[in-house]
Amino acid sequence: MPLLKTLSAAALLAFAGGASAQITLTLSSWVPPAHLLTRAQSDWCNEVGKATSGRIKCNLLPKAVVPAPGTFDAVKDGLADLSYTVHGYTPGRFTMGKMAEMPFLGDSAVSTSVAYQRIYEKHLAKLDEHKGVKVITVFTHGPGIIFNTKKAVNSLADLQGLKFRVGGGVVNDIGKALGVNMTLKPAPESYELLSSGVVDGTWFPDESIVSFKLDKLIKHRTAVPGGLYNTSFVMIMNQATWDKIPKADQEIINKMSGEFAARFIGKYWDDTDAASRDAQKAAGVASVTASPAFVAEFKAKTAALEEAWAKDAEAKGLKGAAAVLQELRAEIAKVK
Repeated sequence: MPLLKTLSAAALLAFAGGASAQITLTLSSWVPPAHLLTRAQSDWCNEVGKATSGRIKCNLLPKAVVPAPGTFDAVKDGLADLSYTVHGYTPGRFTMGKMAEMPFLGDSAVSTSVAYQRIYEKHLAKLDEHKGVKVITVFTHGPGIIFNTKKAVNSLADLQGLKFRVGGGVVNDIGKALGVNMTLKPAPESYELLSSGVVDGTWFPDESIVSFKLDKLIKHRTAVPGGLYNTSFVMIMNQATWDKIPKADQEIINKMSGEFAARFIGKYWDDTDAASRDAQKAAGVASVTASPAFVAEFKAKTAALEEAWAKDAEAKGLKGAAAVLQELRAEIAKVK
């Protein structure tokens, strides 16, 4: 009888040990290690590790498993367990995220990210554009700014003759609407493009100027109230990896996903934007804010973009797309 008790106890211990086995998530990031996206993703995952009492562990890979545009499929195929991607890096594949990229949405990554996540949960998730992966959160960067190496930009006319790098998505459509010369390239290529003179400027959130070491190249900055544009991101996990996580830990991760994760990343972005503006000032970057006349010009040229997006979104199953976009704007205004 004592032997049976001993064997039973051993079996229970073995079962308990298996149930609480540690799972290590491999994290891939296509921006530099010091970039806020790398840090925010890694820190979020480490917070998950703490919340699960170490049952979930994170391993940041020394370099990205694929170039930025291939990230979604890399995570889907299991080359990494966790990463993030820009919807616009694969043109034509994702439609719904464009709503979070429209001009004049807001001046804070926290407000746009949290509101975007709320709208995603309510209206967009069921359309399943991210089929094959587990969505952790959707989010945006801070307001898009016009940066260049040549001259002050105080009107649409000043944009003529300049070549800009953009990241794709709605920002590319904005460039076309304004008649601006655009080159579609991932963010990490910006330094080489600018330093070699292939482009004269880039449309970026403030943080990117320091993150990609552009503060010594950029000479002029034009901020647009509400943002020239935004960029839609999604953080995703490999579905098979998600499925092997015990249910209790899945519940913990779910609580730390969605709006929690959107606010977590948005705060990193807002803080880094502010630090970058200080660094730009120290580097002598001349900064102006678009005048009401400039904004009016801009709005007139880009007014059709929202209507075009709503038509595409309706065709892909989003009922009342125009109203959903207005709901996003209203939600942004509510976020604190």
